[in-house]
Amino acid sequence: MPPAESSTASVSWWGDARSGKLPLNLLGFGRALRRAGLAVDAERMALAQQSLMLVGVGRTEMQAALETVFVSRQQDLAVFRELFAAYFRNPEVAQLLLAQLLPRAPEAAAPKHRPRVQEALAAIHAAQKSERPVQEEFKLDAAMSASDRQRLQNADFNQLSASEYQLVQQLVREIRLPLPRYRSRRGHLSSRGAQVHWSASFAEAARTGGELLQLRRWERLQLPMPWLALVDVSGSMERYVRLMLAFLHQASSAQHHPQLRRHVYSMGTGLLDLNPAFSLADPDAMLTAANAAIDDFGGGTRLGECLGQLRLQAARHLVGRRTLVLIVSDGLDTGEAQLLESELLWLKRHSARIVWLNPLLRFDGYAPLAAGAAMLHQHCHAMLAVHNLQSLQELAVQLARLMTMKPS
Repeated sequence: MPPAESSTASVSWWGDARSGKLPLNLLGFGRALRRAGLAVDAERMALAQQSLMLVGVGRTEMQAALETVFVSRQQDLAVFRELFAAYFRNPEVAQLLLAQLLPRAPEAAAPKHRPRVQEALAAIHAAQKSERPVQEEFKLDAAMSASDRQRLQNADFNQLSASEYQLVQQLVREIRLPLPRYRSRRGHLSSRGAQVHWSASFAEAARTGGELLQLRRWERLQLPMPWLALVDVSGSMERYVRLMLAFLHQASSAQHHPQLRRHVYSMGTGLLDLNPAFSLADPDAMLTAANAAIDDFGGGTRLGECLGQLRLQAARHLVGRRTLVLIVSDGLDTGEAQLLESELLWLKRHSARIVWLNPLLRFDGYAPLAAGAAMLHQHCHAMLAVHNLQSLQELAVQLARLMTMKPS
């Protein structure tokens, strides 16, 4: 019979139920998952506790049970497994994570984990390298209090610290963007349609011996308006590009808009197709692929030449003059103003609306005096601010209002 201390050591990973460690470890693990971007709430935490009571605390059984409860998206599966392995490797991990330390830049090479796992474990690495008490390291709760969230709502992206920038990058993925919709020429059978679908009605009557018991109706489909996003990747836009790409990727995902036609390009010294990167479901993988694809990041911007390449290479994306075009730029163009004007006129004729998303609107009294900014201001249907979380949340309302206005 094995000694008693061996039995105790075998369960020390999860904690002894008599000392109350298991609930605390599970709570800390749930917080780490939420920091990594998984949808963990009180209901799932309660369900996780019930599942462990049924399957026990064996490592394999526990991982399978928690994976079933916490993972609801394919892109979160690998993140969960990496974080589970890293979290339960050290019995002191729970106490370190419960301290909710603010992530800090690592002094040595980062571990080979996914970015979301690195962010969730950054507090652990910071605590292990610091000799100060945990209370002195506490800066900002990863889940964030109401006052912290309110402060970051109005904080300019260009003024964020490195830690705040990481938190805001997670928050922009939570913003929903209800896109404008249009009535398609295609339709479907519906009980509320205004038109009678006679062929379907007669086919239904044939099944009941010729008795027309019910009129089948037909209505047009309501589809999200196709949109084309052109993102400026010049040096003056450096602090906004990554956040805007994360926002556009999440706001236009197939999960929220399954029928949306979406096309994204970067504009620098030339036009670059970012659709292969945006086809990836995981936001971290998208940002990594986009960063690898953009070879002119931080350089100048020639908006006229980029729009000219769009006209020659991707005009097919402008569907039936129903496409909503979003130009994310500060308007600091290094190209020719006449070329930009001619290309904007062409784009205006082949799209429903052109919306200029300008981070420089954060300044009171801003005026588009630069040549490129003046052309964008003259030919775009609207100019909206995108410099903080509050402006991104208001973007949906402003777009809906813009689509109801007649273009001047």
